[in-house]
Amino acid sequence: MIRGFFRLIGLLLLAGGFIFMVYDGARFVADQTLRFTRFGQFWNDVHQSSQLAFRTWLEGISPWLWNSVVKVLLDQPVFAVLGVVGVLLMILFRPRKPLIGYSRD
Repeated sequence: MIRGFFRLIGLLLLAGGFIFMVYDGARFVADQTLRFTRFGQFWNDVHQSSQLAFRTWLEGISPWLWNSVVKVLLDQPVFAVLGVVGVLLMILFRPRKPLIGYSRD
């Protein structure tokens, strides 16, 4: 049951990534300039104080992790981050293959 829940979350993240890809594509058609919505900008738009709290918490634990990993992740386009996380959840929590040759009883 929990496997199905995580697959649903992965599917929703994948759909969100597709929506942001369409949004960025429509903005490109309208402006004729290619600009992607960055994940950090999207996080600020949703809840700005949580990003600041996460940054202070993470810098308290290990400052190098913020500069080398999280900052790079926040500079990526939203559709790429949501798409990769969604695909990873879909792959990690896929249904088991049925066993061949004997029963599970």
